[in-house]
Formats: sequence, C-alpha cells, structure tokens
Amino acid sequence: MTDLTLSVAVGDYDRTRPIYDGRVKIDGVDPVVMLQSPEEMFFNAFRHKTCDISELSFSSYCMSLTRDDPPYIAVPVFLSRAFRHTSIYIRTDKGIASPADLKGKKIGIAEYQLTANVWVRAILQDYGVSPSDIEWVRGGMDTAGRPEKLKFTPPDDVTITLAPEERSLNEMLAAGEIDGFIGPRWPRCFAEGHPHVGRLFADSQAVATQWYKDTRIFPIMHVLGVRRSLAEQHPWLPGALLKAFNQSKELATAALADTSATKVTMPFVEDTLRLADQLHPNIWSYGVAGNEHVIEAFLTTHHAQGLSPRKLDIAELFHPATYEGYSL
Repeated sequence: MTDLTLSVAVGDYDRTRPIYDGRVKIDGVDPVVMLQSPEEMFFNAFRHKTCDISELSFSSYCMSLTRDDPPYIAVPVFLSRAFRHTSIYIRTDKGIASPADLKGKKIGIAEYQLTANVWVRAILQDYGVSPSDIEWVRGGMDTAGRPEKLKFTPPDDVTITLAPEERSLNEMLAAGEIDGFIGPRWPRCFAEGHPHVGRLFADSQAVATQWYKDTRIFPIMHVLGVRRSLAEQHPWLPGALLKAFNQSKELATAALADTSATKVTMPFVEDTLRLADQLHPNIWSYGVAGNEHVIEAFLTTHHAQGLSPRKLDIAELFHPATYEGYSL
C-alpha cells in the first residue's frame, strides 16, 4: 500500500515540529508539510480550501458548520490554546481603568470572528460589558485593510465600522484615534513601548490564573481540520492524525521539561512549567474527553455573540473516529 501524499498546513510550534521534520510519522500518510502563520493558513483554508489538512481557527470552523458544504471536519487536536486576558490593549490616557470603562469606547479588531476576540468578549461579559456596549473598528493590524475569512453579518445591536482604507489599527492606536485594541497579537506600538498604550489587566497572568481556578477553562484557539472528502474516503485518517499529533506534542513537552539546557530562548522556564503543572498536570490536552466544558463554553458564547445562528453541539464538531480511543 502506498502512503497518501497529503498537504498539511500548521504553525511552526514545538508541538508540530516532529511532524514537520519526520520524527513522528502519520500512519498511511506521506505529508507535504508547510509551516505558515495563522493568518495565511486560515485565509487559504476558508477562502480557497487549499490544503488537505490544515490548522483552523476554532471560531471560523464553527461558523463554517452552519453553512452549506463545510470543507473540513475537525480532529480534536488543539494546536493553539491561550489565556486571553493578555489580549486587551488600551490607551492609558482615555480614562480606562477597568473593563466597565470600555463601554462607549472605540476598540480596534482585525476581525470580529477571531477566536481570541470571541474569548475576550466572553471575559468582558463576566464584567458586565456586552459586545453592543463597544464600537468595534475593523482593519488590518500593521497594514491597512484586511478581508474577513468568512463573510459575517453582525447582530443588529453590534456596531462595526471600517478603519480608514489608508490606516492600520496600530497607527490609529498610537495616534489615539481608537481607544484600544483586542487581538491575538500585541500591537506593534505596545511592543515598542508607546507611553500611552498598555494592557487593561496590568497583571494579566495573575488575573488569568484566578479565572482558570474559577472556571477550569484553558481557551482553545485552533483545531486541526481534514478535508471532508478525504475523511469519507479514508475513515482511518482522522484517527491517524490524532495519534500522530499527540505523539508530536509528547515529544515537545518532554524536551521542554529537560531544563539542563532550555529548549526555548527565554529565562525562568522551570518556574513557568511549575505554574502550569499546578494549574493542571495535563493542561494542554488533546481530545474531547476532559475538554467538554471548554468546548461547551465556547459554543455557548459563539452563538450568544451572533457568530453561529444556532448553538452547535459538541457531537457535530469532530470526526466520529476521534471521540474515543483504544486502551491496552
């Protein structure tokens, strides 16, 4: 039997690198792996359906399931997870000291449907701030203009305006033309030390840690998608992907834990590992089991924010072969 030659688009992470360099094999597959940014992967997947297997925005994937002929079926491989209390940036000279102060403000976003933004709006809702309380300004983060991956009509009570064609959100934030920015990447003016740009939560790690203790939610950002026609033709393929990507993550976490010489270019790795282990010994888990409450919370808020016209059920999301596995 000849292995299937399939295109694979994933981010360049420690947990995907063993797939890319061949240390971990996907059973029955000869992969052509492309390491891409989220923006490139997601645009290609939802606008052009270019790859056989692709990392997908969780939010955009959920949107696709409520539309005709969704191109991908997901595998519960959560390649990106992140606490998003770090993702809210503000002008410190606009009288914003708490989440409630965002009401009536102009906040920049690259896309309303971004998974990070869905989670942030859920966090803000806990503070009594609804999406309708904010004027959302959509545009490119560092370059002017950014098309939505999937067309989206916001709820009637949500106001989204387009940034001027010649202006990036970073430029507008730096100039004080918007009052803040929410997104998965920090704005360049913040990274460069702009004197009037900061985070809403100054100690965002402490706030996120307490939020996790209260909710047990480590937000899922991305899933792995496989072309539906391939999964129908080769029903073993989704399970093979789950197996291989689990093995790849296990290699990454084992290497990270070997701190005789740290595998990432940053200090205090041991302390970060200890904190993560204190939160949960397997905090970055793949698979549906153990993540039901995270997925359910996302599906509930995704529908409440008007991104999915009906609340999706967990059973709709993933290929049937990936909900359970064998045991010895």
